[in-house]
Amino acid sequence: MPDKKIKALLVEDDPMILEMYKARMQDEGWEVFSTDRGSEAVELAKKEKPHIVLLDIILPETDGFSVLQKLRAETATKNIPVLMLTNLGQESDQNRGQELGIEGYFIKSQHTPADVIAKIRGLVSRR
Repeated sequence: MPDKKIKALLVEDDPMILEMYKARMQDEGWEVFSTDRGSEAVELAKKEKPHIVLLDIILPETDGFSVLQKLRAETATKNIPVLMLTNLGQESDQNRGQELGIEGYFIKSQHTPADVIAKIRGLVSRR
């Protein structure tokens, strides 16, 4: 997608992680929207129509799985690829994400922003 700027929505409540990913994506020339609230994520996705959503599981108010279910239930957002970016490494969490239709599951401590950027580039280039 060289001629089209990638739009990403980051849903992350850890300010350090949020800023690290946001800065890395902006360095790539991407347009980045972010929120630390799951309750705002669906509305932001409907409004901005990102090419990708990076979604943490543990969030204030509601968890990432609930956000994912809401994204999948909305006509405007059901086809937006979602990557889970989380500290939770349990197989049950990964399986639940797969069942809800995620495109990838990244455990923060095991992946770098470069890994995530590469995965996003691959996903967006196929669309």
